[in-house]
Amino acid sequence: MRRRKRILFLVLSFSTGIWVWLSSHWGTQVMALPPPEDTPEEILRTEIIVDARSPIDGKPLNAAEYLELQEQLQQAPRPTLNSKIREQVFLLRIRKTLLQLFPFLDL
Repeated sequence: MRRRKRILFLVLSFSTGIWVWLSSHWGTQVMALPPPEDTPEEILRTEIIVDARSPIDGKPLNAAEYLELQEQLQQAPRPTLNSKIREQVFLLRIRKTLLQLFPFLDL
């Protein structure tokens, strides 16, 4: 009786293993290479980008317009915020940090 159970267990184990192996590989195709219409990353890395977007409004610019805009931005003085607004932003950042450290505070 014990030998019969052991043989039945081995047959079931073997057949289950074969069934699992076949079902996992049935109908699957291995794609070792990318599709031919896909441009390789190595070629994309060597591509020279001549188009750009404006950092101000995101409009497309050519290379000359982009350089001109960069020069204008470097020459123009940076806008300054009102001291009250700057203080409010500073206090909001402190409040955010405190709430991250102590979420139970009611700020």
